[in-house]
Amino acid sequence: MTQKELEKYLWGAATALRGKIDAGDYKQYIFPLLFLKRICDVYDEEFENALSKSDNDVEYASFAENHHFQVPPESHWNKIRE
Repeated sequence: MTQKELEKYLWGAATALRGKIDAGDYKQYIFPLLFLKRICDVYDEEFENALSKSDNDVEYASFAENHHFQVPPESHWNKIRE
């Protein structure tokens, strides 16, 4: 079996498992993930800014007043990705 034949076989198997899905339907899954990722990135940027303003005071950097969004540690993108 050649590499090309293997790829064609695996692609066919994946298509059979997921069924026929319109590419536009993927946005229902992708957009919320992108939104979550962006919220976590903004939270991290704001946390770093607050850390630098407070001489690395982690408690101060965690205050809700320093953030547009609250991201619980267990819901952060990095934790979910693990």
